[in-house]
Amino acid sequence: MWSGPRTVPTTKVFEMLIVLAIVLALVSTNEVEGQKAKISTTVTEYLAVSCRSHSASLTDFGGVGDGTTPNTKSFRAAINYLSKFSSDGGSLLYVPPGKWLTGSFNLTSHFTLFLHKDAVLLGSQDENEWPVIETLPSYGARRNTQGGRFSSLIFGTNLTDIIIIGNNGTIDGQGELWWKKFHSSGVLKYTRPYLIELMYSENVQISHLTLVNSPSWNIHPVYSSNIIIQDVTILAPINSPNTDGIDIDSCTNARIENCYIVSGDDCVTLKSGWDQYGIAFGMPTKHVIIRHLTCTSPQQAVITFGSEMSGGIQDVRAEDLVAKNTKSGVRIKTSIGRGGFVKDIFIRRMTLKTMRHVFLMTGNYTTHPDNGYDHKALPLVQNINFRDVVAENVRMAAQLDGISGDPFSGICISNVTIGLAKNAEKLQWSCTDVSGISSGVVPKTCELLHDQAHEEVPPDVSPSDRVEEYTRRFIQVQEAYETLSNPQRRVMYDRDMAKGLHLTFFARRRYQNDEGMEEKSEWKTRWQIQLSELKRRSMNKDVRGNMSWGARMRRRRDDLSNEL
Repeated sequence: MWSGPRTVPTTKVFEMLIVLAIVLALVSTNEVEGQKAKISTTVTEYLAVSCRSHSASLTDFGGVGDGTTPNTKSFRAAINYLSKFSSDGGSLLYVPPGKWLTGSFNLTSHFTLFLHKDAVLLGSQDENEWPVIETLPSYGARRNTQGGRFSSLIFGTNLTDIIIIGNNGTIDGQGELWWKKFHSSGVLKYTRPYLIELMYSENVQISHLTLVNSPSWNIHPVYSSNIIIQDVTILAPINSPNTDGIDIDSCTNARIENCYIVSGDDCVTLKSGWDQYGIAFGMPTKHVIIRHLTCTSPQQAVITFGSEMSGGIQDVRAEDLVAKNTKSGVRIKTSIGRGGFVKDIFIRRMTLKTMRHVFLMTGNYTTHPDNGYDHKALPLVQNINFRDVVAENVRMAAQLDGISGDPFSGICISNVTIGLAKNAEKLQWSCTDVSGISSGVVPKTCELLHDQAHEEVPPDVSPSDRVEEYTRRFIQVQEAYETLSNPQRRVMYDRDMAKGLHLTFFARRRYQNDEGMEEKSEWKTRWQIQLSELKRRSMNKDVRGNMSWGARMRRRRDDLSNEL
């Protein structure tokens, strides 16, 4: 019998999780006393953003993990009860080992859904367990059908501080029934559900999970910000319809890292609304980082931009991508009527094998939600940079087709080696209505991408207006150094982590030369040195020379404020 939530003290396990978060965040900085700080691209990883003060198990609400008993009411009751603790330290719902059949349920703020490694969430086969909700305002109409859409298996809107995590627990959408309905004309009345969708939310972490057999898209954050998707495995049959791995849609500040995806559609897609609806909604996708992604998608691409991009897509960085048996490496698709933009894209270090195209761009992707789109709304595609790519067994290097009168510009391709398949096309580079430069590309690119073999290719440089933002973020990272020797500041730091300051730790380098990533064994050594330095400083707090860089910056800021 459920007798109320359990108040969770700060146990050693949870203390270790916080320390892990702080340690791995701190080693991502390269601050040396008396020297200019540099922002690092070192990978950061942690198991939880914050600890929760209250917790419960699904079994406390009558959950039965036998694979056949419906648990939709149990999930809804548990989350509804725990929602009252959103302003009192938050809450955690634990899903123990078992097979938990369920329909759609909604999350709450300051909430963690934790799946045991032997826990499997099974999507219900009963349509009545999936509420029908309104279509997305930036799309205006159906994707697969007229009318509304089924709510996702795990859904939330207008939330903050949400964690969906597990010891590689599994979420199985049991999508085969939905795929059959999709292929049967007239059977599917509403757009198929996704596995996870969060709308109008912020500070989201989805990590250490396996997602399989989604009815449609797997993970869909939309109209949201401060998103981390990390250490997630996504599996779907390669012929399953529209089973995109991750769709970042009209979102700001997103990081996708260490994910393995096998999909019937794109592994990662960036979107921002469809035609006149996306233009009117006007919410771009921007500031996205994708790293260490492994992809198999014989039908589509590793990363796709669009085709629904009418709100704009900007400032995307992707690196260390591996793909095999995938149709395209990177694809940009748009059309007349889309409007919007795809710009400031920088992708490097791709290793590809068995591809139809390495690069694919089309300005004639002619699907529209209805006939009300603006024929004068032309998309802007510019500043697209690909470098350090190795591919083999490729049929065609690239097909780049812009729009007549609206060419794709600023395309830069450098240091690319493409090995051809036995059945390779005679024409390896097909280019129309595009412009740009190339350097060190084999086979040689088309004439529209002028060979600049003796000129330096422009580096990836952050926009100047973000310097202040990066400085602020770096100061926040430095503040974490002092947290460990001060319990009160440590509590404040844990609270700030829950507000999304973890995003400060993935800022990238802003200078040209690459630097290799440190081995984890080196991290420990650096951390021990830094911890010793912290202890020394804590014993000499009044000595200005012992102050950290972050402390000096804060004091300077406070002094200036007092002068004003």
